[in-house]
Amino acid sequence: MDASTISAGALVRLQELNPSSPNFKQGASFRVIGKIQEYDLETAVAIIVDGDASLKVDTQYLTLNLRPGSLYQFIGELQIEPNNEGILKARVGRNVDGLDINLYHQTMQLVKQFQAEQAIIRTS
Repeated sequence: MDASTISAGALVRLQELNPSSPNFKQGASFRVIGKIQEYDLETAVAIIVDGDASLKVDTQYLTLNLRPGSLYQFIGELQIEPNNEGILKARVGRNVDGLDINLYHQTMQLVKQFQAEQAIIRTS
């Protein structure tokens, strides 16, 4: 991937990354937060959860000690597998234990609202 085309990753909740969502696109760049539910050291695949939603995260290019039960933020590209399941190919990851997840979600909503308003202003 050319460095000039790397995206910062669109802010999404795990609930927004399902096959019926308009966000569910091959190669789309996302920034997600979730608690590690499972981690397979052999495959370097973690399963993160947020509420009732989950997502597989391929962490093979990261040098993190992933701990089940801890909260992590990942930035990467969504790959859609043949079974129509998404897996985020993480290029950045960090532990965010201590983050107030409810406040984070509220802030994320406000950022999305602001971005939508700015898009309307630019087109008028």
